[in-house]
Amino acid sequence: MPMILNKADFKKLHDELEEADSQREHIIKEARDVLKGSKTMIYSVQRNELNHAGKLKEELKKDLKKVVEKCRKFPDLYYSGSIKVAEQEFVEALCFYEFVKNKSLPTVSDLGVTSENYLLGLCDLSGELTRKAINASIKENYDETLAIWEFLETLYGELMRFDFRNSELRRKFDGIKYDLQKIENVVLELKLKNKV
Repeated sequence: MPMILNKADFKKLHDELEEADSQREHIIKEARDVLKGSKTMIYSVQRNELNHAGKLKEELKKDLKKVVEKCRKFPDLYYSGSIKVAEQEFVEALCFYEFVKNKSLPTVSDLGVTSENYLLGLCDLSGELTRKAINASIKENYDETLAIWEFLETLYGELMRFDFRNSELRRKFDGIKYDLQKIENVVLELKLKNKV
């Protein structure tokens, strides 16, 4: 007796995979747009173009929300590399903006990202803050340098309470230590020159 295949079932599987593949391409492109916009926002904050960065912030929040919504139907796409990287850069950009503008830090729930991506983005933030602190010192804005140093000390202290083990988080967390050392060297030099 010949084996009978349910062709309708195979058609349904084919259509589902086609739709998932199509959505995947759209999601990857939109995630890249969020990544690119986040980098542009960071660059604007470094140049103190906070009005422009504020506009980008609102666009990025909408764009990321749209990408995440599309992923609801295809959850495996949400955990793909492109979404993860986009969320991390988004966290870094928005945290950098809020720190520079308001001396505050958005929470994980404010940003609507996963806890892991929030922590990874926070760890990346130290590099931008270090650059900002060094540029502030060059411009003789020593109060800003000190504020960044104190914030990074506090952030590092909070993150030390986690057990990151041998993960991407561990590697990025270790990067904060080196960024903090760079700022500490700048602060020490400023103190030796009686600037602070």
